[in-house]
Amino acid sequence: MVIRPRTAEDLEAVRAVLAAEQLPLDALEATEGWVAEEAGALIGHVALEAAADAVLVRSLVVAPGHRGGGLGGRLMQAAEAAAGARPRYLKTDTVGPWMVARGYRLARPDEIPAGIQATSQFAGGACACACTPVLVQGLPSAPKGPGFLARGGWLIPALPLWFLAYHWLEPAANALTARVFHLRLDSRLGSAVAFFAYDAPKVLMLLSLVVLGVTFVQTFLSPERTRDILARRAGAWGNLLGSLLGIVTPFCSCSAVPLFIGFVRVGVPLGVTFSYLVSAPMVNEVALFLLLGLFGWKIALLYAGTGVGVAFLAGWVIGKLRMERHLEAWVMEIPYAAQAAEESRLGFPARLEIAVQGVRDIVGKVWPYLLAGIAVGAFIHGYAPEALMAHIMGKAAWWSVPLAVLIGVPLYSNAAGVIPIVQALLGKGAALGTVLAFMMAVTGLSLPETIILRKVLKPRLIAVFLAVVAAGILLVGYLFNALL
Repeated sequence: MVIRPRTAEDLEAVRAVLAAEQLPLDALEATEGWVAEEAGALIGHVALEAAADAVLVRSLVVAPGHRGGGLGGRLMQAAEAAAGARPRYLKTDTVGPWMVARGYRLARPDEIPAGIQATSQFAGGACACACTPVLVQGLPSAPKGPGFLARGGWLIPALPLWFLAYHWLEPAANALTARVFHLRLDSRLGSAVAFFAYDAPKVLMLLSLVVLGVTFVQTFLSPERTRDILARRAGAWGNLLGSLLGIVTPFCSCSAVPLFIGFVRVGVPLGVTFSYLVSAPMVNEVALFLLLGLFGWKIALLYAGTGVGVAFLAGWVIGKLRMERHLEAWVMEIPYAAQAAEESRLGFPARLEIAVQGVRDIVGKVWPYLLAGIAVGAFIHGYAPEALMAHIMGKAAWWSVPLAVLIGVPLYSNAAGVIPIVQALLGKGAALGTVLAFMMAVTGLSLPETIILRKVLKPRLIAVFLAVVAAGILLVGYLFNALL
């Protein structure tokens, strides 16, 4: 066995091994890498992605059958020797304990330089979730200080202040509109301004609290663990479990391809995989808690139940059609061997610190879209005539549900950005079924996700996927318009 620098001729074999383990392929050719070879076969790989005065350790993989013999450590020695005195960063949710034993520690958010945050695994290319720990080696030890309080413990005494501020938001928004801007609350402009002044801080506060809690919970449940659970289920129970797990696991559109490949290659049935892929973005856990806070438990439960129902139906139908032949051929050619991923044994302070960083990452990225959605909602609230809105999106308009779906599909927004628009539409007389169909189309029939999935699905399977999900959303819209 020999460890040598990677060459351009090795890239194809390296990509196949990384894809089989669901590791990101973004910007691989721009990294400096090392491969382990035995009898002409590639059995291991590691790479460094340079970032100014630091490096990102990435793409570490050891082939099945060669694990447990120290090969991973020898690959890391080669990478660390090349890194020299530069600090070394690693983003992982599977080999944390092993890396800690090698001298790595959890990096504080302020210790991650801009150059590292601009690398492919941080800047969106690999779409690593905010709940994934970042480890570092080569920096001075974390300074001793307040400890738990500095790492997020201050949130515990801050929660009563959060609830107190939340309670006074509406009176403060009305006072701002009437006394500062000198607008009548019953005027069109005054109504719109009061809506925005109340909803903007309210939704941002709710979103921050929900992301904090959800990201903390997600440190216990990685996508790899979800994959292993689903691999043991088939039939209708598998579809139901996939739909439910989609609610609580980290997901975003650009993770669709690696998740899809990993699920299929480990033996998760195609229909169960689709149930998960439909549920994960549609029945978004953040959206559910926002719906709960804004509309109450009935609408939140209705949205969750119907979203899971659509995901279950889509996966069940695709599974019955047995459309595995409509996967791109290269997907099934990637070798895969199951492995027991070692979960990171993080303590409570570390998990809380990751949750706080998740709030910074997620809220920091979505707030412009959120405010844009609230602004649209404020305009609808203040200026859209109730009679016109009821005519276009009311129960009596048979075309309102398909029109809502058609409008929602090309929109690129997460569920949190759509909710303020949903709130305004419902307040103006739009039917609940029509509004639910619009929200599900934005999240469940996302055009960006569909384009990304084209890499692994042939056009016929894409068409069936879109048709089944669209039919389920239409059914939900018409059903709720008829019953409520």
